[in-house]
Order: sequence, then C-alpha cells, then structure tokens
Amino acid sequence: MGNYITDDFLLQNKPAQTLYHHFAADQPIIDYHCHLSPADIANDRQFNDLGEVWLEGDHYKWRAMRTLGIDEQYITGDAGYQKKFRKWAETVPFTLRNPLHHWTHLELKRYFDVDQLLGPETADEIYYTCNEKLKTPEYSTRNLIRRMDVEVICTTDDPVDSLEHHRTIAGDDDVEIEVYPAFRPDAAYNFSDPGGYNEYLNKLELVTGINIRGLDDLLEALYDRIDFFDEHGCCLSDHGITTLHSEPIGKKEAETLFESVRSGETLSVAEARSLRYVILLELSRRYDQKGWVQQFHLGALRNNSDRMMEKLGPDTGFDSIGDYPQAESMARFFNELDRTRQLPKTVLYNLNPSDNAVFATMTGNFNDGSTRGKMQFGSAWWFLDQKDGIEDQLNVLSNMGLLSCFIGMLTDSRSFLSYPRHEYFRRVLCNLIGQDIENGELPDDIEWAGKIVSDICYHNAKSYFEF
Repeated sequence: MGNYITDDFLLQNKPAQTLYHHFAADQPIIDYHCHLSPADIANDRQFNDLGEVWLEGDHYKWRAMRTLGIDEQYITGDAGYQKKFRKWAETVPFTLRNPLHHWTHLELKRYFDVDQLLGPETADEIYYTCNEKLKTPEYSTRNLIRRMDVEVICTTDDPVDSLEHHRTIAGDDDVEIEVYPAFRPDAAYNFSDPGGYNEYLNKLELVTGINIRGLDDLLEALYDRIDFFDEHGCCLSDHGITTLHSEPIGKKEAETLFESVRSGETLSVAEARSLRYVILLELSRRYDQKGWVQQFHLGALRNNSDRMMEKLGPDTGFDSIGDYPQAESMARFFNELDRTRQLPKTVLYNLNPSDNAVFATMTGNFNDGSTRGKMQFGSAWWFLDQKDGIEDQLNVLSNMGLLSCFIGMLTDSRSFLSYPRHEYFRRVLCNLIGQDIENGELPDDIEWAGKIVSDICYHNAKSYFEF
C-alpha cells in the first residue's frame, strides 16, 4: 500500500497549496529549542541502525508501545535494535489518528525516500533499506540536519556544562550550521531533594570557583555561567516549571531559606516557591542586561509513576498535562520585571489547552511597543504539537494577538529525525490560512498572505533572536 504523504498532504484547498509550495516549503529551519545532543553533532555521529536513530530517547514512541502492551525490554530494555524496530513497526498501524502515524511516514519519506506504510509486513524491507543508507557518509548526523535545510540549532544545556562540544562545532570550518547553547538552570532552584540539590551546587562551585554558602553566592555563580554561555553565542534561556509562582519575600527571608536548604533541610512547598521566585526574578534581570530571550515551558505534570521513575529515571514517558493555576501569579511575575523596565523578550509555552486564551492574552499585557512581538505565545508544545493542538494555538493567537508576529515552530526533540515536524507545522499553518481565503474570510491576496506565512516559518524567528 502506498504512502498517503503526497505533495498536498494536509493542504485541503488551492490557496493552501499555493501558500505552502511557494512561500513555506523552501524556508530554512531555525530550531530555537530542542534537546539534540551537541556531542553527536560535534562528533558527526553515524547511527548504525534505524532502531537506534528512531527509538533512542523518543518517549512519544515509548508511550504508544506501552499502551499497546509491548514489554519494556523492547522499548528501553536490552532487546536488540532490530527487535525493537519490529515492535515499533507492529505498533505503527495502531497509531491511526495519532500524530505518530503522520510523523513516522513523513520521516521515512523525507530522510530515506521510503514511500511504503510501515507495519509488520514491511518492517524488515524498510529496516534493511534504511540501514544500508545509514551506513553511508550522506547519513551522518550533520548530513541528516543538512538534508532538512536547518540553519540554526539551539540545544538545551545545564549551567555546569563545559560547552566543549559547542566549541568544537564553532571551530570546525566544515560545519556551516549554527549551533548555540541555551541556558537551562532548572537544577539551580529545584529544592525537592536537598541532598541532590546540594550535590548540584557542589558541581556549580567547581566550574565557577565560587564558594556557594549564601543566596548571593548562588546568584554570582549563575551570573558567571551566564557570562560563559554568552561568550559561546548563547542568546536565550529556558525554564521548565509547573507555573510561575509569585510569592514575594524579603531578601533576608530568602537568605534564611537558602541557608536552610544548603544545610540539608527540606523546604515547605510555599517556602520553595518563594525562594524560586526570588531566583527567577534575578535571572530574568540578568537576561535583560544581556539582551537574551527567556523561555518558560509551563504546565507539565512530570514523572507520575514512582515505580517507573525508580526503574528508568526521569523523562522516560510518564508525564502528562497538569492543571495548575497560571494567570495571577504569572501576571505578578512579569509585572514586577516590567515595573522597573527589566522584562526581557519572553516566550511562553502552554501545555494545558484550557489555558491557551490565558497565555495568549497575558503576552498582550506586556507588549510595550519596544520590540516587535516582544512577548510571544509559543508554539503548541509536547502533547499539543499535533494538528488539532497546532490549529488551536494558531486560532487563539490570531483572535487575541497578532499571528503575523509569531516566531513559529520548533522541534523540542531529542531525535535527529524530527525535523519534518517543521514541515508538518507549515502545512497546518498554510491550510488554516488557505481555508479562510477559500471561505472569503480573508482577502484573496496570496502575495500578502505568503509574506505572513514566510515570516512565521523563518523571518520572524531570525529577527527576534537576532541570528
């Protein structure tokens, strides 16, 4: 059976087809947030097996396989990659109406020119065809990226990271792709495990040479690493937290709380929120000084299965959407920064679709005319980066903000085969605008609509991040 990923896949009207093929398809990719390994790019890793490149670290696929009743040995266990791939192939037909069905066949077609549907009957043929290609230099990590016309990649990096791989990439004249670090300091305010937290601060002491005894010491150490990241081309930070809690406390109280956790004591939930608020405010002020963009990924309920957390560790597919209160504390946080004109450019990503209107209108509260699209309602994230979720985010942003200023899609992925998700987003975007033109709800001005589309796909991000 042939692949349904045709040239006009998801493009259900003539204006959409024109917008996509003439204004979106050929735009380079700026992937300003992902979890790709900079070591793999620096070393130009050559994957040995389709199962390896496809299933290594992809918790989207892992969740689907578990749901189908596949044993963990074929997911994260010690089964060989061919056996794991066969189990994934067995799963794919059952992902009908899940975005994994779309992504799987887009990736097969765009990377390997495979036009078959993946299933148990085609698994071995596809496996051997793709493996033969993976063995060639044209399928090294860097060439997988080049194949998708990726111009910029921003990885996600802890403050204690040496950034040695970014230096290697920057110093290699054969790498024309710009690869920058992004500052992800979540561990610096994760007080849930005092023992683990203090071990992390000891690492931060080692890389900065700063003796961290008080809160000012911690901030000095983080500022030191911000300077270090900035020297390596970093221009953005990222924060993965449930919500922007805003529980102001005085400096003396914050110092006392920090000294408590530094001595191994456990903070209450309210105390942890207050101390985190103080640290995030000071980090935001430093980002503003540097001219960085700050990103907040909000709303995930992480690591819900204690049993599987103990067995496999974090980020292995046991997370879900949370239903946290967002609006009031977020407004107070941004207002405190805006009040003193220290609010940097900010991207807000929402995981709970019921909060989309909250996030879209929140950005409008702090757009002050100083920068085009200064506050961004970020692209549909994680569980929402499928057709319905993308359309919902685009519609809410259109109704309550300016879609024309949107900085577009990112992969947020650990897989080097994820770049067709940009194509997927672009097709959904063009279909949405094209349908409005077809319905007479927008002017039949393809050139102007095409400019808006190409801006969202590429130019807005390039200008916003100043790449």
